[in-house]
Amino acid sequence: MRTSFFSALELLYAQDRDVVVMTADLGYKLFDPFKEIDAERFYNMGVAEANMIGVAAGLALCGKKVYCYSICPFLVMRPFEQIRIDVAYHDLDVKLVAVGGGLAYGLEGITHHGLEDIALMRSLPNMTVVVPADPKEAASFARLSYNHRGPMYVRLCHTNEPSIHEDEPEIKIGKATVLLEGTDVALLAVGRMVYSAMQAASILGSNGITASVINMHTIKPLDMDTIEKCCAGHDAIFTIEEHSIVGGLGSAVAEVISERGYQGIFKRFGVDRTRKYVGCADYLREKHGLNPEAIAENIKAILRERRQDGN
Repeated sequence: MRTSFFSALELLYAQDRDVVVMTADLGYKLFDPFKEIDAERFYNMGVAEANMIGVAAGLALCGKKVYCYSICPFLVMRPFEQIRIDVAYHDLDVKLVAVGGGLAYGLEGITHHGLEDIALMRSLPNMTVVVPADPKEAASFARLSYNHRGPMYVRLCHTNEPSIHEDEPEIKIGKATVLLEGTDVALLAVGRMVYSAMQAASILGSNGITASVINMHTIKPLDMDTIEKCCAGHDAIFTIEEHSIVGGLGSAVAEVISERGYQGIFKRFGVDRTRKYVGCADYLREKHGLNPEAIAENIKAILRERRQDGN
């Protein structure tokens, strides 16, 4: 996903001398092509994320289109004050590109887990928040970010993520993508969890439960129309995210459906307890109930419980 994003950005970097790329001492080989094209527009700012954001803001005020890159918690949480004051409040054309969203850097422990970033970024004024679901979408969002005016947070997973698209999809910021249509439940997923939602839908289908799968690639602005259609057409809605259940996709959807008076079943799947485990991303997803089998089993249990209560 990371490689796809920056390969697409590399072409734009070559065409537009106003594009500037910055990194906080990460991604050396990743940025070799950028340095070969024009080393004067690539800056390794060192392990100094707050300074990187401040410099990015200054360059944006001079008319540059700036991309800042680092690992998710280092890019979002360390320099949050600078992002808030320098970039968001001034509505500057700075793109924050984070790798390792969710549990991607599982083996490095909680210091490298990105599980609160969406909550922080969606709280900021003027900030657009997007989360590609696979490498093809990452390439699309590289081009969309270039044409988008204003601050944007792009949350990438890592590398070797499974694909959900054969070809690069046509994506519109703020408009969710319906991948499957069913009548029983709606699965609203984001990022790497879109693939898991597709697998969970297949398991549910084998048990006679048809599921719609919605790729909520834009967290802000949220596609309220699609959420309202899910409310009207499904008796149960589930959100699935590799993020804290507080403040992320689930919270955003809950805000919408509560205001609309939705009377059906609603549950958030995400990380909701102490993160005491260390291991690869798949291991951690299983521990947090974010593997397809666990998601499907939990949904079936919730539906059974509702039917029993109805009887």
